[in-house]
Amino acid sequence: MGRHRSMVGRAAFGEPRGLPGRLGGLLMSWLNRSVERHAVLLADPAPGDTVLVIGFGPGVGLLAAAEAAWRGHVVGVDPSPIMVRAALARCAERVRSGQMRLHLGYAAELGEDAESVDIAISVNNVQLWPDRRAGFTEVRRVLRPHGRLVLSAHRGVLGNVLDEIPDELASCGFTSVEVDIDDRGIGGSVEVMATRAE
Repeated sequence: MGRHRSMVGRAAFGEPRGLPGRLGGLLMSWLNRSVERHAVLLADPAPGDTVLVIGFGPGVGLLAAAEAAWRGHVVGVDPSPIMVRAALARCAERVRSGQMRLHLGYAAELGEDAESVDIAISVNNVQLWPDRRAGFTEVRRVLRPHGRLVLSAHRGVLGNVLDEIPDELASCGFTSVEVDIDDRGIGGSVEVMATRAE
């Protein structure tokens, strides 16, 4: 029973696929809305920045990033074809205008050029990355010097991962690591902010 529940959960939220993935996308767009917008506020992109959104799900955070970086670009990477299709539909106008580009990928394989983004944001998926250190190393590679990373997750789904993240970020070349807990999301949300060292 536990293995089956885990498989359904992964199909709905981890790498959404099939009917569970479509339903998971609907839930994510509702449950994550305030957390996604808050992550963009914390990241504080300038109008001309390039913002990378990792694990964008149904695309709520992509739109928030595009509104903030209105003269810049937003790049989204997600491992789920269902979420890429959902976000393409939600963000069609931004994609058509050339402001936004979405593609399949993983945190550890972003498919972006080195030092090509100013800000990276990940909401409610860092706990699902198979190898967080590889993901953080890849994020550092694509961030420009002094670029910012904002990780946000519902405290209830993050579990013990939070205790490990600051040291992992430091070992992967990030500085100024800050952790904040607030009342958004399921059981509150946790935000981790870090800056890429030169």
